[in-house]
Amino acid sequence: MRLTDDTGLFEHARHAIVRREHGYCTDDVARGLVVTCREPDPPTEIVQLAERYLAFLAHAQDTGGAFRNRLGFDRVWTDQPGLGDWWGRALWGLGTAAARSPVPWIRRESLFAFTRGASRRAADPRAMAFAALGAAELLRADPGNAAAAELMADAAVVIGTPGPDPRWPWPQERLTYANAALAEALIAAGDLLGAPRVLAAGLRMLTWLLEIQVSQGHLSVIASAGWERGGPRLRHDQQPIEVSTLADACATAAAITGDQIWYAGVRQCVAWFLGDNDVDQLMWDPATGGGYDGLTPHGPNLNQGAESTLALISTLQHRTSG
Repeated sequence: MRLTDDTGLFEHARHAIVRREHGYCTDDVARGLVVTCREPDPPTEIVQLAERYLAFLAHAQDTGGAFRNRLGFDRVWTDQPGLGDWWGRALWGLGTAAARSPVPWIRRESLFAFTRGASRRAADPRAMAFAALGAAELLRADPGNAAAAELMADAAVVIGTPGPDPRWPWPQERLTYANAALAEALIAAGDLLGAPRVLAAGLRMLTWLLEIQVSQGHLSVIASAGWERGGPRLRHDQQPIEVSTLADACATAAAITGDQIWYAGVRQCVAWFLGDNDVDQLMWDPATGGGYDGLTPHGPNLNQGAESTLALISTLQHRTSG
């Protein structure tokens, strides 16, 4: 609520105060739609936020299904419609709203915009993975949705499957950001499309990702610089988005397999925000509700932007898992 005005969700903040000069982005508004529509029995204030975020995404989408990403505080778009991460995240938000919103007209409008966007395909694995997560939400609610099923199947192909090397069971040669979303997309696709090999590939990826990101019993996630196969791995700066995508993936794996390792993974993700991390410090501000932007060797980055705050919220939504 602190980050939202009557147009959308501000991207950046200095501590808890929004930085209007940076405007809004579809990426973060879509994340906002995901968390507001995942909230069980949302009060009126949360439904109103979801309505605002949906209106922003509808405005961002062109008639061909692509999305603009950046809107200035002056309400002027600064880019052209495209199929980057923001397209995938928009479909994630729209699919979640179409499947979960308690408001019928929000579900209908979200389904319309999702279907239009699902006619497109991105070349980037992460964009496709984010879109597939929205498709998974729809397929769980409506198993006969052909557009969602086709999008998920194509996403699995673009993401790829890990090679045989047990030291690097990952489809790409580098881990970058939101890594667990790729594994979650394969897990969901394998389960919902009846593709056991895809499911097994996703679980193998997630198992490794969880193993390499646990240090001395707590999470120590891939740093913002990424990690290239065969190269050195940095420990900082760690980003909340890595924790939230891991929490989502573990929650999905837990729901599908029932294995306790995934419930434990969710608990470790929650604990990271609550101080069980490399520097033993809280990664959120209880006074404002904001999530800190990153974990440095000296403690948290105290800025509380949209990505980190939404990562906090989405992770804490899993607190009762297991």
